[in-house]
Formats: sequence, C-alpha cells, structure tokens
Amino acid sequence: MNTIDSLRDDLVVNAELLGRPFTLHSTWGLFSPRAIDEGSALLLAHLEVAADTRALDIGCGYGPLGLAIAAAAPHGRADLVDRDFVAIDYARANAVRNGLDNVEVYASNALSAVPDGRLYDLVVSNLPAKVGNELFRLMFHDAHAHMAPEARIVVVTINGLRDFIKRQFKETFGNYEKLKQGRSYTVSAAVRRPD
Repeated sequence: MNTIDSLRDDLVVNAELLGRPFTLHSTWGLFSPRAIDEGSALLLAHLEVAADTRALDIGCGYGPLGLAIAAAAPHGRADLVDRDFVAIDYARANAVRNGLDNVEVYASNALSAVPDGRLYDLVVSNLPAKVGNELFRLMFHDAHAHMAPEARIVVVTINGLRDFIKRQFKETFGNYEKLKQGRSYTVSAAVRRPD
C-alpha cells in the first residue's frame, strides 16, 4: 500500500522512443504518468524525423513526444510547450536527464507564446479529448502560421474525434491523411502547402 509520502515520489518511465532508450520522470496529475500511453506510442510508430528537423510538440506533458523527436534530430531542435507549469518543469528536467540540449521547453496555451516568425518542419500533438473544438481550430490555424512550406502536422486523437480532425485539417491545410487507425486512437496528418 502506498503511503502519502511515497505518492510524492517521482514516477519513472523507462521506454524506447524512436529507437532510443529514455528515462523519464513524471508525477501524479500529469497525463499517463506511469507509462507511455497508447496514443503517443501509435503516433511515434508512424513518424518520420530527419536529422535536422525543427519540431514543435503542443501539450508536451512530461515530454515523451518532443524529447524523442529532439533525440532523433541532433542537428535540429524541438520546442515543447504546455499550459501546465508542472508539465513544463518535468519536461525540462527530462531533457537534461536524457542529455538533450537541442530542446526549449516553455509555457504556452496552445501556440500563444511561440515566438513570431519561428517556423517548424514538424508539429506534433497528442490532442486531449475535452479541451473543446474551438481550441483545436485555433491551434491548427496557429500551427499553419508557424509551419515552413511542406511541413507536416501529425496528431493523435481518440477515434471519436477522427472525423472532426479530418474536416479541420482539410479546412486549414487543404489536405488530410489518416496514417493509422488503431483500436482506440487515430493518427492524422496534413501538409502545409506553399502559398
């Protein structure tokens, strides 16, 4: 039985992400604190990352997606954003813990704090199901503005949001691709076409 004091201890997740072993610390209250969730694992299994990729992880939590991309892109960089200050602290510490210096982690409500003019080749997110369609629409619009030509956005959602994401990607990016539909989650992608 867990004592109250033991519940304050960090949870430790050891996982292989994009072919590299990671030790990630987490805590109660963050999303999927004891293991890499099924949706994130599905997204990573269908993700291609070049060595010089500039990536943005929206809603990074304790950092599994963004840190995996940073490790796979040693000549690139990864910005990890979250609106939860506890998540930000853990993601920063996990970047250091895993020897990643091509990472910047900062607080942002979706893309509100992403610096103007910063462009990405890849935008990823494990989208939470209950933040509301309005935030998703804002997020996709803002992501489009921060994506270089031919950049990709790749998200994972519960299957119940699949059709909404398809409509929003077609409206915002003019295209949509379903990369994988699993038992509970769907990985969706779109490309930022040149203007």
